[in-house]
Amino acid sequence: MPEATLKVFRSKGDTNTFETYKVPIEDGMVILDAIHYIQQHYAPDLAVRWNCKAAKCGSCSAEVNGKPSLMCKTRMDDFTTGEEITVEPLRTFPLVKDLVTDVSWNYQVNKKIPPFTTNDNGEWVIYQEDIERVQEFRKCIECFLCQDVCHVLRDHDRKDAFMGPRFLVRTAGLDMHPKDTLNRSKYVKEQGGIGLCNITKCCSEVCPEEIHITDNAIIPMKERVVDQFYDPVTMFLNKIFNNKKKLV
Repeated sequence: MPEATLKVFRSKGDTNTFETYKVPIEDGMVILDAIHYIQQHYAPDLAVRWNCKAAKCGSCSAEVNGKPSLMCKTRMDDFTTGEEITVEPLRTFPLVKDLVTDVSWNYQVNKKIPPFTTNDNGEWVIYQEDIERVQEFRKCIECFLCQDVCHVLRDHDRKDAFMGPRFLVRTAGLDMHPKDTLNRSKYVKEQGGIGLCNITKCCSEVCPEEIHITDNAIIPMKERVVDQFYDPVTMFLNKIFNNKKKLV
């Protein structure tokens, strides 16, 4: 039976290191299977977060050969025979132990976003095109791979000023809902730090749900911010026609 070589990040007290393990490969194996094999045969104290093993819970996020990935979706046969596979925790968030990181900052950001708000107490009539426009954003499984790969958070650690692509997606979904009555342009400009994003599309590239984060969420929101605060013609027209959405 062929074997794979995995270098797995381990944290023991104040010491962080990589330990090498040999894992037999079977048909259909994914990285998470290999990690479970290591737990069962070599290192029962290896810490890893996982739940569904179906790429729907977002729990098993890690970096495989430097790329933010879901371990349950990364197939062993994607790697060449004899290739050394490195598995390490998400670099953007504080380390808890081994492959587990503390992603609680994301939930604090989520709490601050102005929630869905509507003044419509009558019959809700929503057209199919409106549903399709926001449905893509509802696919997010909160694996936070987009947050991990974002250079504003990863390389510059600007968690104090930037909400990250995951929450720009959530805000875009709220803004695009036909029954929502809030205009969150001011919020994403001042609190969300959307101006820090330079649309490299790295977040879209790692999304396991293939959400077009940059093209369909971030760029339209950037355009609305420009219209709202920097385009004199649009600003003048908004004042004349009294934009119905409340600015927050």
